[in-house]
Amino acid sequence: MTADGSTMIEAINAALADAMEADDAIVVLGEDVATLGGVFRATEGLAQRFGARRCLDTPLAESAIVGLSIGLAIAGRRPVAEIQFDSFSYPAFDQIVNHLAKYRNRTHGRINLPVTLRIPYGGGIGAIELHSDSPEAHFAHTAGLTVLTPATVADAYSMLREALRSPDPVVFFEPKSRYRHREVVEVPVATEPVGRAVVRRVGSDATIVTYGACLHTALDAAEIAAGEGHSLEVLDLRSLVPFDEATVLASVARTRRCVVVHEAPLSLGFGAEVAARVSEALFGQLAAPVLRVTGRDTPYPPARLESRWLPDPERILDAVDRVLAADGARGIPGVVA
Repeated sequence: MTADGSTMIEAINAALADAMEADDAIVVLGEDVATLGGVFRATEGLAQRFGARRCLDTPLAESAIVGLSIGLAIAGRRPVAEIQFDSFSYPAFDQIVNHLAKYRNRTHGRINLPVTLRIPYGGGIGAIELHSDSPEAHFAHTAGLTVLTPATVADAYSMLREALRSPDPVVFFEPKSRYRHREVVEVPVATEPVGRAVVRRVGSDATIVTYGACLHTALDAAEIAAGEGHSLEVLDLRSLVPFDEATVLASVARTRRCVVVHEAPLSLGFGAEVAARVSEALFGQLAAPVLRVTGRDTPYPPARLESRWLPDPERILDAVDRVLAADGARGIPGVVA
C-alpha cells in the first residue's frame, strides 16, 4: 500500500495477513504460496511472518490441495487454499463438489468446513491456454458453496476477510486482470456484507448487471452512453451465491430494461440465471427482453484473439441500443423469442 491507495493484490495480501494475525487457526496453502509468495505475489511475506506451519507449499496436485484443506478444516483449522489459475480448479472438482460442498449436509450439520478457495480467474492478461477461464457457473450451480467475486480493491479486502470468518466453504474468484490496478483506498476497510449487490452507477434507461472485471467494462460503456444521452445503471453483483435478487429486481423495475454482462461463455452461463429471475419476477413490467453480453461459446482463444472474445464497451452498447429500441410486447427488432 502507498499514499495513493492500493492494488487488489496488495489488498488480498493484507487481508490474509490481518486474518492470520487475528486467528491462529488460519492456514494458507497452495502451489508456490510460501517460498515464492504465489505467482501473483498474493501470499508474499506470509511464510516469513507466520512460519512454515501456517503458510506452506504443496505439490502440484489441486485435488490433494482441496482434500488436505478438508482434512484441516475437520481438525479445527481454517484453511485458505490458493488454486493457482482458474482452469487448475478442474482437477479438484470432485473434492470440491462431492466433499467440500456436501460435508455439512452429510453430517447433518454437525461438522462445518470453513475452507476458502482463492481462484484467480478470467482473461485480459494475454495468458496461454488454461489460464483465462471463468468457471464460476460450475461452482454457483453446486449447492453448499458460497461464491464471491470482488471487482474493487476495497471489496477484495473486505469480502476476503468476511470469507475467512465464514463457517462454510467459500469459493473466492479474483479477477486477475484487476490485480495491478490501483485505487484510492486504504486498507483495512469494511464494505457491504457478502450477499449484497451494489449499484456502482445510478441510471434510469437500462440496468447493466455484472460482476468481476466486467464491472469496469460496463462502467466504461455507461460513460460513453452518457455522452450519447443515455442513462445506464450499473450493478455489481459481488456475490453470486448468495444472490441478491432484491437489489437486482429493484433496479430493473426502475429502468424496465436489463443487460447482463460477464466473461464466461453465453450458453448456460450465470447470466442465464439472472435473466430468468428478472424475467420471471418482472415479465409484465419489462419494456424489452433481457439481453446478455458475454464471452463466446468456444474455448478461450489465444492471447492475440482475446480482445475479440471478451465483452467490450462496443458490444455492451450494441445490446443497450437494442433494448432501448424495443417496442414493449413486440420485443426487440430482429430477435426471435
